[in-house]
Amino acid sequence: MNTGRYNVLLVEDDLLTTDLARRAAAESCPEINLTMVGSGDAVLDWLSDSVAKKEQIPHIILMDLKLPKLDGLAVLRTLRKHDAMRDIPIVAFSAEYTQADVLMSYQVGANSFVAKPADLEQFTGFFREQLAYWMQPRQRELAFAPGKGATGRP
Repeated sequence: MNTGRYNVLLVEDDLLTTDLARRAAAESCPEINLTMVGSGDAVLDWLSDSVAKKEQIPHIILMDLKLPKLDGLAVLRTLRKHDAMRDIPIVAFSAEYTQADVLMSYQVGANSFVAKPADLEQFTGFFREQLAYWMQPRQRELAFAPGKGATGRP
């Protein structure tokens, strides 16, 4: 795993799940800067504020589909319309879902769909798998983008 830091945005309203995520990131995934937001409307506000202030946006978004007020599918649709969010990997998850939920999440912009991790071990593995899958290839791609040297710098 890369020794760099990754800004991970977790969109989750369940307190037990957010506690598991916080513990998994702190104990086993020190390369994660974890930000947690608890509802669909709150994540849109947070991201709009971050973009407006030119703060660093997340490298990856992990989002529960079953959110209060504004569900994950509506959030996905909105995020994919925003220029700054188009290329950010978004992994949707849910503890209870149907095949239609999975298909719809892909149709509106999710890059991946997984079953929601249920314990500390699963959350640790979930973080590691998502970072390895979505961030490592992206780092190589950015390092060799046109006009950049092997270090990723112009």
